[in-house]
Formats: sequence, C-alpha cells, structure tokens
Amino acid sequence: MSGLIPEPATTPYRIALVCLGNICRSPMAHVVLQRRFAEAGLADAVEVTSSGTGGWHVGGPMDRRAASTLRSAGYDPDAHRAEQFDASWFDRDLILVMDTDNLADVRRLGEGDVRLFRDFDPAGPGNVPDPYYGGTDGFARVLTMVERTCAELVRQVSQALASRQPGALGPTSAD
Repeated sequence: MSGLIPEPATTPYRIALVCLGNICRSPMAHVVLQRRFAEAGLADAVEVTSSGTGGWHVGGPMDRRAASTLRSAGYDPDAHRAEQFDASWFDRDLILVMDTDNLADVRRLGEGDVRLFRDFDPAGPGNVPDPYYGGTDGFARVLTMVERTCAELVRQVSQALASRQPGALGPTSAD
C-alpha cells in the first residue's frame, strides 16, 4: 500500500471516486465507502461522491449487475444516479480513480490530489478492473477489492480527522 491521504482541508472531508461511466466501479466504491464511514460514526465528517469521465449514463442508475452484487452483500445501491466528472470536482480533498486511463482523463481536466483508488489497497496498488464486459464474477472481484480498500481509507481518514480535532471522534486518553 502506497497511499496516505492528504491532510483534511475542508469540513466535511470530501472524497470523489471516479471511473469511466459511473455505473460500475466508482458507484460500488461510493456505496461501500459511504456506509463504512457511517458505521465509523463519520457520516457527517466525510462526504463521498462518485462520477464518470464520460457522460453516457448521466442520471441513470447503477449497472444492474453491480447493484445486484452490492445487494447480495447487504448494501443498498438504489440511490445512485450517474454523474460526470468536470473541473468543478477538483475542490475535493481527494480524488480516487479506478484505473490509469481514468487518471489520465481526470488529470487532463485540471489539478488536484488525484490518485488511483488501489493506492490504498493493503493487497497492493493497481487498477480496479472494469467488470462491465465480463460476467458477474468480475463484479464480485471488484467488490472484494473495494471493501478491502475502503477499510483502509476509513482507517486513514479517521486518524487524520482525529489528529486535526482531538477528542472530536471519541474520548481521548485523558478522558
């Protein structure tokens, strides 16, 4: 794992997840990461959004196979509606893209802290493979990567927020 999150610059801490069409990988990560932050008691301290570099699916729901994979694992994918990334998204504290093509596309639009999502994967960095043209097993593999990486992101963000505001996320050692 090579990633360390940037220091919080905003309140709430803002994370954007980006893939190609915003119907498979980034919305899966969005749903998982948002729930993990809520479970950690950080729902109000962290804002998670997702988008795609292309606009083909804007306003549409998540891919049915991605949604089914999430539902089977106990997540609720129904609120997702696809959005397209544009330069206004560079106001986020951290932009995490799913693969090197997304990285190049986003970096062409402007400057910000843009990294590969799997830079935070304890199993090692790399691309999150696009499962769109494959079978349902590809979506399950993506979910495994997403859950593992989201756990590390929550750990790092929790630590960063706690160091910025001691005691804000729970009792300190002096309590």
